Amino acid sequence: MNEQQLITRLRSKGYKVTPQRIAICQLILSSKDHPSAEQIYQEVKKTYPAISLATVYITLDLLKKLGLVQELGFSDQSSRYDPNNSPHINVICPRCGKIYDYEAPNVKKLWYRIIAETGLKPLRQRLDLYTLCNKCSQENPTP
Repeated sequence: MNEQQLITRLRSKGYKVTPQRIAICQLILSSKDHPSAEQIYQEVKKTYPAISLATVYITLDLLKKLGLVQELGFSDQSSRYDPNNSPHINVICPRCGKIYDYEAPNVKKLWYRIIAETGLKPLRQRLDLYTLCNKCSQENPTP
């Protein structure tokens, strides 16, 4: 989604469009590494020093309502944000917290087959696979 499409979508839903909000949206929507609100805040703060963490949370909540991001909550009560709403697997390193998407045609086929067979209409999907990333497994292979 380009900037103009984003602005149009926000305005069509009655949301204010500010440079800070656009910066937050662009950062999360182009992200591949599932950032936390704090990580987004630290990055956007470099350009907009007066931005508040509350603005980041409000914008992330807005993006969730629009269906543009998915919040990935974890048992330690932390959250990360994923702009990829297509069926995929989140590969998560429990040691360092790195997350990346694994997408394969078979994952999508299986997901759509499950939907067809059950007749359910999912609101969202989330499939997680926990494994040590390459860096953590080389440093110390015992979890």
